[in-house]
Amino acid sequence: VSGTIRRLESNVAPEVPQNGSHLMPGFTHEVEVLDPIGLHARPASQIVKLVKEADVDLTIGRPGSESMSAKSALMLMSMKVKTGEKLILTFQNTDELSASNIASQIQEFLKG
Repeated sequence: VSGTIRRLESNVAPEVPQNGSHLMPGFTHEVEVLDPIGLHARPASQIVKLVKEADVDLTIGRPGSESMSAKSALMLMSMKVKTGEKLILTFQNTDELSASNIASQIQEFLKG
């Protein structure tokens, strides 16, 4: 799987929940849609299922554009992503290993 995980830079102090633990920093990962049909119902529903089961905060969008929640297949399909387009996955509140594993699985879903 090509691509690298990058830590999101922020000048904001980490949010501290009531229990005193710090939230994990965010990470981004780039994937490419290789499915000949683009991002359609099957991969969108696979992504949503994975994200919900892993209980991660993930948004997906085109580079430089608004991102959509990865917890809604309809929102993902409304992006009308075509074959060959690159997408940015933005993870919040998860560790780097989990983000990398989920990104790899999403890339597999997008192969068709």
